[in-house]
Amino acid sequence: MTLYSWFVFFLAVQIIHFVGTWKLYQTAGRKSWEAAIPVYNSIVLMKIISRPTWWTLLLFIPIINLIMFPVVWVETLRTFGKKSTLDTILGIFTLGFYIYYVNYTQKLEYNADRKLTPENKTADTVSSLLFAIIVATLVHTYVIQPYTIPTSSLEKSLLIGDFLFVSKVNYGPRVPMTTIALPMVHDSIPLTKRKSYLSWPQLPYFRLPAFEQIKRNDIVVFNWPVDTVHYFYEPKGRPGVIKPIDKKSNYVKRCVGIPGDSLSIKDGLVFINGKKLILPERAKPQYSYSVALDGKTSIDFESLFKELDITDPAGFRTEKRDTLYFRALTEASAERLRNTPGVTAVKREIDKGNDNAIFPHINKWNQDNFGPIYIPEAGKTVALTNTSLPFYKEIITNYEGNTLELSGSKFIINGKETNTYTFKQNYYWMMGDNRHNSEDSRYWGYVPENHIVGKPVFIWMSWDTNGKGINKIRWSRVFTTVDGEGQPQSYFKYFLIILALYFVGEFFWRKRKQNKA
Repeated sequence: MTLYSWFVFFLAVQIIHFVGTWKLYQTAGRKSWEAAIPVYNSIVLMKIISRPTWWTLLLFIPIINLIMFPVVWVETLRTFGKKSTLDTILGIFTLGFYIYYVNYTQKLEYNADRKLTPENKTADTVSSLLFAIIVATLVHTYVIQPYTIPTSSLEKSLLIGDFLFVSKVNYGPRVPMTTIALPMVHDSIPLTKRKSYLSWPQLPYFRLPAFEQIKRNDIVVFNWPVDTVHYFYEPKGRPGVIKPIDKKSNYVKRCVGIPGDSLSIKDGLVFINGKKLILPERAKPQYSYSVALDGKTSIDFESLFKELDITDPAGFRTEKRDTLYFRALTEASAERLRNTPGVTAVKREIDKGNDNAIFPHINKWNQDNFGPIYIPEAGKTVALTNTSLPFYKEIITNYEGNTLELSGSKFIINGKETNTYTFKQNYYWMMGDNRHNSEDSRYWGYVPENHIVGKPVFIWMSWDTNGKGINKIRWSRVFTTVDGEGQPQSYFKYFLIILALYFVGEFFWRKRKQNKA
């Protein structure tokens, strides 16, 4: 929906509210016109139903308002004497339109001094649960969100089975674009194969102020730009479902290119603006290696692999009788293998041919040799040619919502002929540290700013399944930060100390209060 469409929709909601409640306002001693003034009518309604004014704010927060509207409907009905179970059910399941029936057909009695606390234990439990859900949804949507690492694309930095807290506030909380969705779930209802949201209506993209901008080498969580569910979850073979932006699958990669950068990859190494990208100490880039053996020397592979700390679950395979192929090794591990008796050669595998699967799918580059390309920056203008169009076509049509027609060598955008395009938002280039085992920007291109979810800041649990049916906690990773200088350090012991001090302090506090009593 456009801003104009949202204005019309908002105005329609105000009219619906006025038509259905003006007599209620009059009965409560207010003026009927007060029911027609946007925002002000909600503030007045909170006074009528004896609820705090700050509830008004919750009515305008996407997702939260879906919980608040039924609460306000029920509170309004009870304020005017309609407090039976049937009244509550009718208020909720008619989406509030039962209030119309009360407004026009019932004798209205305003109960300004009604009892606000629940009259029974069940009602009290439901009330407490509702506000617990509201608080949890606020935190989950706008502050911090739990996330699990499902793949090995950032292996070493983040492992499969790491449980993260992803901060929404670092890059600015993104207001949900999908307005009707179940709280605290992503694209599907747990334990079912059903969507958890309605694709319409959609809010325009808006992000609250940020504490910082995305920097090169930041690890970022974002919505996968090219995500469609090929059977979500309809029978296989039907067209895929195009998801709203904020319901696309969550990915986590390292940002290696920011808006305005010129990026290229040479023999697997990333270069930004002509200079080799220097990764932080915690980053452990990995590549595929072939390891040749002399076929004579006995090697204790079990001990060797344990020493090399190969964490990618795919590990290695025997390619030839005297050759091992490792999917993911750091340079340090490769050097250790070179110094192992019985190993005659260790060679990093580098793609040399052309691969049409590589962005922008013109059969020109491969995953190890790529570019240079320009990473679009908001407000910057680029020339449109038949050569440049493959890089920007998806941005023009999909990410920024324009129409694009080609007439010979002419480019027609939104009905107007042009040979340039000015970007409306920033874009980023995301890659995995596990270079040969990562589906990233090399395959599907730029990540738009409106797809950014947040910044991983904390590993609160790490669960190692290791593929052999043996599950264990990686204690060294529990309560470690994702960013920072030097190697990761666990703060779990400090957490336990603080927790113990809290319980000891609480024990003596209670004992002191009992002695005073």
